[in-house]
Amino acid sequence: QVQLVESGGGLVQPGGSLRLSCAASGTIFSFYAMGWYRQAPGKQRELVAAIVSGSSTMYADSVKGRFTISRDKNTVYLQMNSLKPEDTAVYYCNVRPGTIETMKRVTFPSWGQGTQVTVSS
Repeated sequence: QVQLVESGGGLVQPGGSLRLSCAASGTIFSFYAMGWYRQAPGKQRELVAAIVSGSSTMYADSVKGRFTISRDKNTVYLQMNSLKPEDTAVYYCNVRPGTIETMKRVTFPSWGQGTQVTVSS
C-alpha cells in the first residue's frame, strides 16, 4: 500500500506563489506516474498535473504556464505561481504504474490527507 503525505499549502494572495510537496512511500518504481489533483468545495476532484520519468509532463489547461510539476525519486512537487482565487482547493497527490494518460482517471485505492490551498485577498 502506498502512503502519501502532502504539505506546503496555505493562504496566499492572488498573484502569489506556493510550492507543494508530496512524499510517497511503499512499492514505487521510477517508471510510475505521479500526479497532483485538487478538489474545490462542491466540485469533483480533478487532475492538475502529472509526470512520468522526470521529463514527460501533463497539465490541466487551467494551470498551464503557471504551475510546474517536478519529481525527485518518490517525492513530487508542484510549483504554483500567479495563483488565482479559482485555484483554491484541497490538493492531493497520487501515483500509479502506467502512462501519463492513465493519471486522468481519478480513481485510486487510497488518498493522503491533502493540503489546503486558499487564494484570497
